[in-house]
Order: sequence, then structure tokens, then C-alpha cells
Amino acid sequence: MDAMTAATHPSPTAGGEAGLRVPAETTAQRATRYVLAGLRLALGWIFLWAFLDKLFGLGHGTPSANAWINGGSPTKGFLGKAVSGPFESFYHGIAGAAWADWLFMLGLAGIGIALLAGVGMRIAAVAGALLLVLMWTAVLPPENNPFMDDHLIYAGVLVVLALTAAGDTLGLGRAWSRLPLVRRLPWLR
Repeated sequence: MDAMTAATHPSPTAGGEAGLRVPAETTAQRATRYVLAGLRLALGWIFLWAFLDKLFGLGHGTPSANAWINGGSPTKGFLGKAVSGPFESFYHGIAGAAWADWLFMLGLAGIGIALLAGVGMRIAAVAGALLLVLMWTAVLPPENNPFMDDHLIYAGVLVVLALTAAGDTLGLGRAWSRLPLVRRLPWLR
């Protein structure tokens, strides 16, 4: 059991030794677990909503006519027109490519579902952080700051969520981590 798990998920005994008690969870530790779970759920919804809006054209960011199910491309509009900076030609080159559309949509859905369920947090954090950093590079420099924007903050939050077992609170993280495959391959946690 790692230090954060021990601090936020007390058990009657630590390390399997009878009589060795883990201190009760403090109010601050409990509040921290729930705040991290709330952040996990919020970020999960951001990713899943982006997927749903681009898939069905729900009219918030994607008009119905541009929905993926109606033949639209989830990457063509932004990567083809809105990017700027040193990577502009790279992003213009992949805008609308079928492989880019599929990777982007599978990434949004997978990251969103993993975060909402609280499973596969390490994979979701790495994939989500990579996607967010790529999105950050698409608009360099950011509009309101020389280098920092919300994409980098979200990427950092994803890493914190994975490192603190945030999927265990209000999620299926504990059950997930007990699966034989996940026990054998801990990077799946």
C-alpha cells in the first residue's frame, strides 16, 4: 500500500501484521479524497462531453451538420483553420485524416469513461496529458499568457489524480485494482 493510499484509505491493519493499526482518517484526508474524486469526475465529463458533442453534433461546439455520424471530421475544423504557431503546418497536414479523427475520438471517449469510472487512471492520465499537451501546442503561444493555459493545468491535474488513487473514491478503482490482470500489470491501475 503506498503512502497516499494508506493515508486516504485506512485499513484495520497495515502490511497484514496483526495489531498494527493505521490511524483513522482525518477530516482533511476525507475532504481531500472527495475533492480529488470531484475533480476526476469533472475532467471525465469534459472529455466525454467533447466526444459526445463531436459524435452527435449537439450544437455546443459542433453543429449537427458537422457531427461525425453525419460525415463531419472531428479534427478538420480546428486543426485546419484555428491552429497557429510553430506547429501550424504539422496540424494542417493531419487535419481531417481518418486516422487522426479515430485516434482523437477514441482518446476522448476512453479518457472520459476511465475518469468517470475511476479505472485505468494511470493510462487515462498519460493519454489525457499527452492529448492536452498536443492541444496546447496547436495554439502557441496561448492567447492570454506567454506559455501557460488551461490545457497544461488539466494535464497536471490528471497526473495528480493518477498518483493519488482518485478513482477509489466515488469510483471503481478499488475493485479494478483487485482484478487479476491489473494485479499482474500494475501500470493498468
